[in-house]
Amino acid sequence: MQKKITSALISVFYKDGLEPVVKELHRLGVTIYSTGGTQKFIEDLKIPCVPVESLTSYPSILGGRVKTLHPVVFGGILGRRNVEQDLKEMREYEIPVIDLVMVDLYPFEETLAQASAASFSGTPEEAEKMIIEKIDIGGPSMIRAAAKNYRDLLVIAAKNDYKELVNLLQTQQGETSLEQRRSFAAKAFEIVTQYDIAINNYFNPGNQLHAGGAKQVLRYGENPHQEGIFSGNLDEIFDKLHGKELSYNNLVDVDAAVQLINEFDGSEKTFAIIKHTNVCGIASRGSLKAAWDDALAGDPESAFGGVLVCNSVVDKATAEAISEIFFEVLIANDFEEDALAILKSKKNRILLTLKKSPSATHQSKTILNGVLSQQNDIGNYAEWKEAGGRPVTDTEKQDLIFANLVCKHLKSNAIALVKNKQLVGKGCGQTSRIDSLRQSVEKAKQFNFDLQGAVMASDAFFPFDDCVKLGHAAGITAFIQPGGSIRDKDSIDYCVANKLAMVITGLRHFRH
Repeated sequence: MQKKITSALISVFYKDGLEPVVKELHRLGVTIYSTGGTQKFIEDLKIPCVPVESLTSYPSILGGRVKTLHPVVFGGILGRRNVEQDLKEMREYEIPVIDLVMVDLYPFEETLAQASAASFSGTPEEAEKMIIEKIDIGGPSMIRAAAKNYRDLLVIAAKNDYKELVNLLQTQQGETSLEQRRSFAAKAFEIVTQYDIAINNYFNPGNQLHAGGAKQVLRYGENPHQEGIFSGNLDEIFDKLHGKELSYNNLVDVDAAVQLINEFDGSEKTFAIIKHTNVCGIASRGSLKAAWDDALAGDPESAFGGVLVCNSVVDKATAEAISEIFFEVLIANDFEEDALAILKSKKNRILLTLKKSPSATHQSKTILNGVLSQQNDIGNYAEWKEAGGRPVTDTEKQDLIFANLVCKHLKSNAIALVKNKQLVGKGCGQTSRIDSLRQSVEKAKQFNFDLQGAVMASDAFFPFDDCVKLGHAAGITAFIQPGGSIRDKDSIDYCVANKLAMVITGLRHFRH
């Protein structure tokens, strides 16, 4: 159902990119209604503009708080073009038909950040006044009204859509389809919802909202020049006890950390360090402090700036040890009071308690012009087939189970070297498996680990026997891998000949 734009109401805070829109509307003979600074902007372009106050017979009053809140304005927006009674009342009360509403919102979040900045020199009372005056009333009302009536008019609620509007005006000569109007209405409701959430969070700092379907605007994406948005409800999973807002990269690493720690049942204290979604240190021990010490020892260089996660309550001794390094995020079951006091000494540290595990059973990612979705990678091994030159020892079995879980959470190609339930070397993200193994052996040497008696896990099969040969030369005595190579026998034969243990699991753990 095509609709032609013959009239437009424009009242925006941001004027960037507005000029091409106004000129196109003027070219198409559209009647433009406007207010305040926007009206002046349009008139300065030598384009005729009808002041909204000439419709309402009221000027902007109460310091600009009331300009558009009037039945004539909202009647023009909400009037249904296919309802005769609406049209009759619009004629009776001289309410103009409005086909396009362009309204953005006062910069509440930007003002909040400005008033909260260390450089702000005003008093707390001045800061609050500045913030309160940027709570928009008429803007959200007009946007919601226009979005509600999308069957009859188009709503533009953000400057990011100006270019798309100009393109529509140029290519469709002021006509819009029902599908286009509905799409813009959906965007508009999103914008207003996020705005209301920001205001709620200001008034309720202890009860932050990130509504399940709403979008949380992040500081930026992976890099500062990229926009970042999170859609979901983190409050279902975490209680945030301290620190700055989670960034895009924080959230990606936190997700990896939670996936990893959920593999460990809590029978032992497990501590892990995540860097760029890869495990750089992990250990399971009888005490949390010991688990932390050995996780950190696995790669103390990479731990700098990492995301930390454990499956226990953080005590004072562990907190004191953790506080000696710089980290971004710490996730735990809970924190003892004295531990929390220590960890809160740095204002930007993000401290989270994990309330429950995410319930998603599938993973998705956008690629090309579509979406890939898959089931989560559940489980450790499908079978336990001992195919080497001897049975695994009890210690080796525990280490192989541990190593295989760790390897599952490294980027492919992945190798994990483990000794006494401590990650002592890892290789990940390499283009060949032997390169990942070389990397893992070098990591172990870098931090003075003795690999004699250690075990090795591989996320996929060994295509040749070079990996078991190099591992054996480094001191590895037991291997775990899914099998499935046409040359499995080469690796197995080498293990048989050299009395090395090998377990075939039948379950690959690629992680791209």
